[in-house]
Amino acid sequence: MAERRVAVTGAGVVSPLGSTLEDFYRALCEARSGVGRLPPDVAAGSGVQVAAMTDWKPGPFFKEAEAANLDRASQFAITAAGQAIAASGIQIGEMRERAGTFWGTGLGGSNTLETAYRHVYGEGEWRLRPLTVVMAMSNAAGSNVAVRHALRGPFANFATACSSSAMALGEAMRTIQAGRADAMIAGGSEALLTPGTLAAWQALRTLAPADAENPAASCKPFDKRRGGLVLGEGAAAFVLEEESHARARGAPIMAFLTGYGNSCDAVHMSRPDRDGQVRAMREALHEAQRKADEIGYVNAHGTATAVGDVVEAEAINLVFGEAASRVPVSSTKSLHGHLLGGAGALEFAAALLPLTRGWLPPTAFLEQPDPACRLRHVPLRAERTETPRAVMSNSFAFGGSNVVLIAERA
Repeated sequence: MAERRVAVTGAGVVSPLGSTLEDFYRALCEARSGVGRLPPDVAAGSGVQVAAMTDWKPGPFFKEAEAANLDRASQFAITAAGQAIAASGIQIGEMRERAGTFWGTGLGGSNTLETAYRHVYGEGEWRLRPLTVVMAMSNAAGSNVAVRHALRGPFANFATACSSSAMALGEAMRTIQAGRADAMIAGGSEALLTPGTLAAWQALRTLAPADAENPAASCKPFDKRRGGLVLGEGAAAFVLEEESHARARGAPIMAFLTGYGNSCDAVHMSRPDRDGQVRAMREALHEAQRKADEIGYVNAHGTATAVGDVVEAEAINLVFGEAASRVPVSSTKSLHGHLLGGAGALEFAAALLPLTRGWLPPTAFLEQPDPACRLRHVPLRAERTETPRAVMSNSFAFGGSNVVLIAERA
């Protein structure tokens, strides 16, 4: 069988930096942060002060009755997927048996679940909404995307914490390469900024406190002053399409998805492992048939935790060797926060920025680089660049799940 190359023909975004791909890219290039103080009703008694919330109003996208039966995470997913499909110009109706959906999420319908618990345990109301289960289940967002567009091909939902949506993209690529589908809608969404979930994360002691002078600067990956991660919410979706199918219909090709690495640390549930990350990066390079020095940009996982940033920097240096001093690296979480299950997809969109627009997105607020994180940073603001041959996007998760994606210019 001839090689089936996988093209990215459409993308859609709902994020703390805006609810279109163009808004997202503009905010990255302007280093405009979506992090801010939480409203009192969201923070409640959790002790969490800052997060990256999406300025979301379902009205323009859903009828009131429809929105009421969709968790916030599903609303994000449907909107981002609809944008991606529209941008690609693909006609699903002509190929719905050969088009599928792979989606990633960490906690699924968190808002629905927390509302149910509040009714039962806070208000003593045991009669819940009939659709509570189907709104809250982990596969609800992806299933709603499939139903909306009658995608009858392969379906899977991935819940591997912070690598969930990156895994959805990688497995969708392999599904097309294997000939099981001609197109896949792949991505991820997360909407877990609720008091209960925030309190659970606060108990882990991994969240950053609010920056006293500038709350928008609370997330500082690779900086000596970093104090932890900042949670975010949103979604990103992509149309992945077999190259000859895309070219036959004259589709716009943003990039090619060529490499996918997947490894498990198998060491610890929450402490990152350098060697596991190295294995995933090397597997992605091997599959893409690229050498490390052919990568022109790395979108780091870069959560701004004390240990995590150092481990990832060490892994990048091991994989890239001498080229590590030249390859630009940034963590866009400094601007949009950590979307957990949706992080891999949103950051894959960020990683495509150098390929499609000629800009390297920055690690904002990186004023005092940590010497233990020795990398060729893109600090403070975006940088102009010649279009690189290929880019890498890292997603490393609790549970030791490591996923690395490589995309190449069209």
